[in-house]
Amino acid sequence: MRGIYTVTLLLGAVLLAINVYGLTKSLRPEGLTPEVLRFSQNDLTLSKDAFIASSSRISTETDFQYATRLTHVISNGMAHVHWERFNPSQYNQTIPIWENYILYLMGKFSGIPEFERYHFTIPEKSMERGVGLCGDASMLLSELLMREDIHNSIVTVPGHVMVEALLDGREVLLDPDFGVVLDYDVSTYIQNADELEKEYNQKGFIGNGEDVVKNGMKTGDVLYWDGSRHFVQKKYYFERVSYVLIWLLPILICATSLILLNIKHKKKDD
Repeated sequence: MRGIYTVTLLLGAVLLAINVYGLTKSLRPEGLTPEVLRFSQNDLTLSKDAFIASSSRISTETDFQYATRLTHVISNGMAHVHWERFNPSQYNQTIPIWENYILYLMGKFSGIPEFERYHFTIPEKSMERGVGLCGDASMLLSELLMREDIHNSIVTVPGHVMVEALLDGREVLLDPDFGVVLDYDVSTYIQNADELEKEYNQKGFIGNGEDVVKNGMKTGDVLYWDGSRHFVQKKYYFERVSYVLIWLLPILICATSLILLNIKHKKKDD
């Protein structure tokens, strides 16, 4: 039995060591050069520090001004990797073991695609990694707007995710993946999907995936979600609990093992 207690104590110590090592690491991956990015030289124009700093609201900004600027900030601060070309681990889409060993194990062994290419719901983690798809960008925008009490919904159409927000009295469609602020709400573009594509073209996106947005809107298959908590409800809470458990579990394992070893030692002395 003593051998089992010793092994569990070592396990707890190893998990704690992994966590401590993770404190010295950054989620921002290396190798984010124009060659691997969807928008090439126009992609990832903000550094990690600038991205995080720029996400804060300026005291003089109206809701519309902040949401508009934040939409561009997220687009410029999050790398648009050609994700289908690379292994999920290469750019930390599979969460590294040193960041969160629970999410890492889920990504490697659960068989659930959402954990293999993980979308953070915690804004700070999403900005630190700085890599993502439209879902990452939209959840980040939605969460940051909610922190400022700006009502918004995550909107999904086949192939794309965006945010619709109530800004200064009117509903506006925001696309933080492309960095595009549209003039009207979703219902308007369902009826005028071709106009939607024109707006993307006018903002410089021609043959860069904007047709996915138009074609998705044309289907009329639009779903609304009350923020990330509704959009990925189970994962939303699992993520937050996991960041507590990665510390709590090894502490409990070590403490329990030490107590049992001590009891075993006392019985032996008696």
